[in-house]
Amino acid sequence: MRSADTSKPPYVAKVESIEAAGSRGTNVRVRVRWYYRPEESIGGRRPFHGSKEVFLSDHYDVQSADTIEGKCNVHSFRSYTKLDSVNAEDFFCRFD
Repeated sequence: MRSADTSKPPYVAKVESIEAAGSRGTNVRVRVRWYYRPEESIGGRRPFHGSKEVFLSDHYDVQSADTIEGKCNVHSFRSYTKLDSVNAEDFFCRFD
């Protein structure tokens, strides 16, 4: 999801549901569950954190679908380590 601060990387979220509102369904909203990067957490980034590591939070939100920048994949740590190649859209989460 697009950050208001263009100098920061996009936010990572899991889409939980999609809702269309308005007379013709033109106002599309998504309910998301946020992932956070280690540097966005209280403890900050530590040497053992992977560069593509994210944490699944209990923070839910509703956003306009227009803020979606694209699709990414959040893998389990095990699946991530088995990838043949890691793309910009690939992240991993150690814990669910």
